[in-house]
This record gives sequence, structure tokens and C-alpha cells, in this order.
Amino acid sequence: MNENTVSPTSQIDHEVVPENGTKMSIVSLPAAEEIQKPNAALVISTSESEALRYNPENIATYYSSRPLKVLRRIITVLTPAIRFALGIWWDSKRGIVVKNDRRRAIQLRQILTRLGPAYIKIGQALSTRPDLVPPTYLEELTQLQDKLPPFPNEIAYQFIQEELGAPPQEIYTELSPEPIAAASLGQVYKGKLSTGEEVAVKVQRPDLRERITIDLYILRRLAGWVQKNFKRIRSDLVGILDELGDRIFEEMDYIHEGENAERFYQLYGHLKDVYVPKIYWEYTNRRVLTMEWIEGTKLTNTEEIKAEGIDARYLIEVGVQCSLRQLLEHGFFHADPHPGNLLATRDGKLAYLDFGMMSEIKPPQRYGLIEAIVHVVNRDFEGLANDYVKLDFLSPDTDLTPIIPAFARVFANAQGASVAELNIKSITDELSALMYEYPFRVPPYYALIIRSLVTLEGIAIHIDPNFKVLSEAYPYVAKRLLTDPSPELRASLQDLLFKENRFRWNRLENLLRNARNNQDYDFNLVLNQGVDFLSSERGSFIRDRLIDELIKSAEALSKNVLHKFTYLLRERVGVTAINETPAATDEQQQTLEHIKRILNILRETRGFDPTQLALQVVQIALNPGVQRLGQQIATQLLQKAAARLIRDLLASEEGDRSFEVSLFNHEDTKTQRNSQAVNHHFQRSIL
Repeated sequence: MNENTVSPTSQIDHEVVPENGTKMSIVSLPAAEEIQKPNAALVISTSESEALRYNPENIATYYSSRPLKVLRRIITVLTPAIRFALGIWWDSKRGIVVKNDRRRAIQLRQILTRLGPAYIKIGQALSTRPDLVPPTYLEELTQLQDKLPPFPNEIAYQFIQEELGAPPQEIYTELSPEPIAAASLGQVYKGKLSTGEEVAVKVQRPDLRERITIDLYILRRLAGWVQKNFKRIRSDLVGILDELGDRIFEEMDYIHEGENAERFYQLYGHLKDVYVPKIYWEYTNRRVLTMEWIEGTKLTNTEEIKAEGIDARYLIEVGVQCSLRQLLEHGFFHADPHPGNLLATRDGKLAYLDFGMMSEIKPPQRYGLIEAIVHVVNRDFEGLANDYVKLDFLSPDTDLTPIIPAFARVFANAQGASVAELNIKSITDELSALMYEYPFRVPPYYALIIRSLVTLEGIAIHIDPNFKVLSEAYPYVAKRLLTDPSPELRASLQDLLFKENRFRWNRLENLLRNARNNQDYDFNLVLNQGVDFLSSERGSFIRDRLIDELIKSAEALSKNVLHKFTYLLRERVGVTAINETPAATDEQQQTLEHIKRILNILRETRGFDPTQLALQVVQIALNPGVQRLGQQIATQLLQKAAARLIRDLLASEEGDRSFEVSLFNHEDTKTQRNSQAVNHHFQRSIL
């Protein structure tokens, strides 16, 4: 530490010389109350053992009686903002290219830094959007991630002593003389424990709570005023700010952050090439967090990563797959995945840092998001409109009639395009305009989801401008639809595969083709879970209609075989007494082509092994549900054959047609009812 940073009342107690030879000083300081005196009215918890909680009512009570304090803060925020805007305007009048002006970019970064944590977070979000922010500004805003001005070491050391009950030199054998990184809520030192383990020591900024609460209070009042006076804004702006306030207050509690890290590890630490650092609880408290030190490089430092022989694009793919499980599987997600929190480790893994800002999505919203992705990919805008009702964007009594074609217009530029050409940011922008025109409301949970996805996509675009998150997401979604046993996703699968009781083979083919690209998907998984589902009561709807489709396909195949045989007899052998049997119809032929391609997809799916397939078939055949399924198929095939025989022997051509229709037009009934109906017609025909 620099000696001129030590306060006049401080005294140097101890010196440590790290391995790199740099001398580090540990200081003792006056009591913490002389350094930081938080207002009691802003302390939400009632005891030191309770977690810090955001309480907008308590905050409003405190600041409503201090109007001058609020007014000073408003002036503090508006003055540099107006000055900056006027400067930009004047530069444009003088012909200066503002987007390339580094002087203005530095000024913006400095303004956000001075305004404090709430505005720094806005800058951090912008720093991940190369598609929105010019490169010059992007370079400056990136410094807001971990290169902010640090607060004095003596305050940090005092906090360590207060929180951990001992001076830093008694806890850490080494501690970096200056912070390694300084972010919006705290700064990080590199240290070493007596056991030799290298650790990151995160210490919270002083006066943090009051600086954040006054900004949240002002923004919340502004949001309430906007909601009240602008009727076209139907979103719950106050609720969105309260959601953000909850997350920020949790982020200020390092015990809560440590618990988040451990939960994140339990849920996602097993994923391939995902790394989550260890928390050292004996050296962690509300304002001090000690965690495993991670040697790594920011994902956006592509040249450094490439020099280390690491594929940055692959790590982004890892991050997308991890995010999909966070958002759509477990619902516990990292709401702040900016580049400072995602590192490429030396051994080529993606390390997650900073678990302060986490959030959760409830199961109905998770399933709704999956359904929405499926409907976007398949251009099912009626289904998409209903998804927005389920996701609380639209009230159940909303008339969807004008909204469905509006969705079609939003995605018009993507009509006919593959999923790889869709971009979350462009979709979000288009939907924002749509939400303003129609009675949409943005639920509070949605803001953090979009922040997380858009931030991740921004990093991806920085690494590869052609990267599309949805392209990476759909194989996972397809795998979930095919294998997830939840009733919600089974219903979605049914809606996807059937339209007006017609089986859509092209949708199944598309699902299987995309699902095989997911790393967790293999042939055995789809075979076993597919058989279990189809042989269960829950799968009766799909099973019955799939049986009908397979029987129709078998009939079409037999028609083609018979057609070729009769053709050979007539044309090659010269047996003209035999009539040439018609081949399968165009529709039947298309179905056969779909089935052929599906079989090829299954053969190319991970886990397919012809040598093991016979054994698997035998095991599956012993399943009672599968045996019942086989009996149903065999019964229907026999009935078809018997009906065709009777038709050929006894019925006229016109009678044949009515007989066939009356006999088999039962697609909306259960298989057992089909069998009873066929037997009844069969007996009548014999008599």
C-alpha cells in the first residue's frame, strides 16, 4: 500500500512481503463508526444475524421527511447529465463525429462513476452491447466492470477486522498492497491463507446502502409518476424497480452471495467446462467475502484467450448452455453475466464470478418461455399470443385477434429464415414497439431475464458478430420437449406435433434434428423416455394418432411395393390380365420421405449402436405397456387387411369408398373404441 494513503491517525502494525517481492502494509485504524455511520432508519434488518432486505416503505418514510436531501441528489444527477447532453449537441453542430470522440467517452464514464453504484450498473449493462454502443465508448464503459476508483485500504482493512474479528495480517499470510479490481459495490484483493490456498478477498464499499437507497427512492417515485400520468405505459415500472432493489440489497449481503455461489455450484457445477469457485465461510461475513482465487482472462479479451490456445467461441457456447439450464430448467439464474464476471481459465473452462445479483423464475414462467421459443421458431403466432397470456404479459380477457397478425408483422423479416438468423436483441426491440401499441404489461421478473440474456448475447457478439443465442438454444429446447416428462411440456409437444388432428411429421423431424445437437441428448435417452411416455396413459393422445399415421405409412409402403410388382408383371412379363395397382398418393409419399429422414437422423444420433439395438428391442418388448401398444398396432393392421379383402371380394367401387370411410374415420376416438367399431362393421359386412 502507498504510505500516503494511510490516514494521520493510522499506525502501521505489520508488514508482509509477498512472493513477488512487493512490500505490503497492514494498518490499524480508528473504530468503524468514525469511518462509516449508516443511518439507522435505513437499516432494514433488526439484528446482525438477519439478512439485509430491501423495504421500499421504510426507505420512502425516511426520505419523504428529507426533501432537501432528495433535491440535492436530483440536482447532482441532472447537472452533469444535462451538461453532457448539451456538449454532445454542440459537438454535432461543429461537425465533430461524436461516436468516435474519446474525450466524450471518457467524460461519460467519469460521470457514471461519480454518480455511484446505480448508474455504474447502467454503464456496465451498456458496456456489453457492441451492437448499440460505438467502439470508443464501449472501451471506456468496459472499465466500469472492474476498474473503478478504489476506496482507501485502511477502510477496507478496518471492515475486515470488524467482520472477521481479527486484523487482516492474522487471517491472511499475504494480501495484495492494492485492490486487484474495484467494481460498483466493492473491491477485491488477492490473498493467501495460512494453508497456502490463494483467495480473492472482496470488501464492500463504505456508505453503499445510503447511496443506493436514495437513487432507488428517486427512481421509484419517478416510475410511479410515469405510470400514473402516461396511461399507455401499462408495465409495472414500480414492480420492476422493486425487483431490482431486492436484487441489489441481496448483492450487498456477502453471506447471501456465498450461499448463492454454493447453490449455483450444486445446480450447474457438474456441467462440462463450467467452474464455480469455492467459498471460505470461516473468512466470510456481511461485508467481507473470501473465495477461491481464479486465474483467468475476460471473455472479451479475445486476443489473449487465443494466444493461450483457448477457443473463446466455445466458451460462449458453454455459457449459453449453462444459461439455458439456469433460465429454463432450475430457474435460479445469474442476473449479471458481464465480462468481469465470466473468465476463461488457464485449462479452458468458463469460470463464473460474483453471485450477488441472482434471481429466480417460477416453473410456470420457465415452461412458458420454452413454449414461446418453440412458437417463435415454428412461426406459430397464435400459440405465441397465448404464451404471452400465460407469462402475465397479457390479461386472460385480452382480445388476441389483432395481436396475432401483429406478431406476424414483427417476425416478417424472419419469415422463411432459419432459427440461426434470429437475434434476441432485434426481437426484443421489435416486441417493445408492439407492447407500446397493444395492452401488454411487462412483469417484474422479465426485466432481469432480458438483462441476463441481452448481456450474454452482447459478449457473444463481441467474440463472434455472427453468433446467435437462439441458434444455440433451440437444440436444448428441442431436447426438453422430447424428453421432459412434465405435463406442461408434454402438452406443448402435442400442440406442436398435431394440427387439426393431422400429424406434422416435419415438426418431429425438425425437433429430432435439432435435439441431436445438444450435448446431453443421445439415442438411448429418446428411445427409453419416448417408449415410456407412449406406453403410458399420459401419452394416449399422441400414441393413438401416431399408430394411425404409422399404419397409413405401412399401407402406403405396401401400395408402392404392390404397384411396382404389378407394373413389372404387366410391362416386363406381359401378364396384361393383371391390373396395375395405384401407388401411394403424394401426401403418403411425403410421409414416407419424412419417416426415412427421421430414421437417418436417429441412426446419426449420439448413442446409436446397431450391435446393442437388438438387445434394447428385446428389453423394450418385455415392457407391459409396449406389449399393449404392439397388440393395438397388430389389431389395427389385421382389421385393415380383413377390410381390404372383403372390399375386394364383395363391394362395388362406390360401396368400397363409403365402406372405407365409415369403417376408419375414427381418428378422434381411443384405440379400444376403434377396435369395437371395426368388429361391428366387420360382422355387418359378413351378414
